[in-house]
Amino acid sequence: MTSLHAEDIAPGLLGVSVKDIDDKVTTLGAVKGGKAWLVVNVASQCGYTRQYNGLQALYDNFKSKGLVVAAFPCNDFGGQEPASEKEIKKFCKTNFNVTFPIYAKVAIKGNDAHPLFEKLTGKDAGHPGPVGWNFNKFLIGADGKLIARFGSDVEPDSEELEKAIENALKARK
Repeated sequence: MTSLHAEDIAPGLLGVSVKDIDDKVTTLGAVKGGKAWLVVNVASQCGYTRQYNGLQALYDNFKSKGLVVAAFPCNDFGGQEPASEKEIKKFCKTNFNVTFPIYAKVAIKGNDAHPLFEKLTGKDAGHPGPVGWNFNKFLIGADGKLIARFGSDVEPDSEELEKAIENALKARK
């Protein structure tokens, strides 16, 4: 499936082709029941890695309302995600009991940046600019548009993030 075809099926950012952690080509919009997506660039050897616990708690709390947490491992910052997809999957399950979708490792900056992150950070994005570190969070609505962006220091259990998620879920199609 090409990105163009995928975008015809799912709107905007939700139609960009991605690979899941098991190397299957899919889109964010293919996740059943999704009404809002929290895309996070993650790494297993980062000071923010503990945020996996909070991301899982967010997912547990809001999944039934339509939230999808989507983790994208990235080795762009300090080489903090050197592991293979198989090792990443095991790490997330063993250490944090992650049940939300994890996608294949991607580049999010530079010439090799994945198209999803090019769109999330590009000049036409609602909140443009490069990602500065691991565990940045991008909230995408049911219309496939970027609603909000949060830096690494915004914890998953922050009032700011939870309110944005609640509002996104209320605004769903």
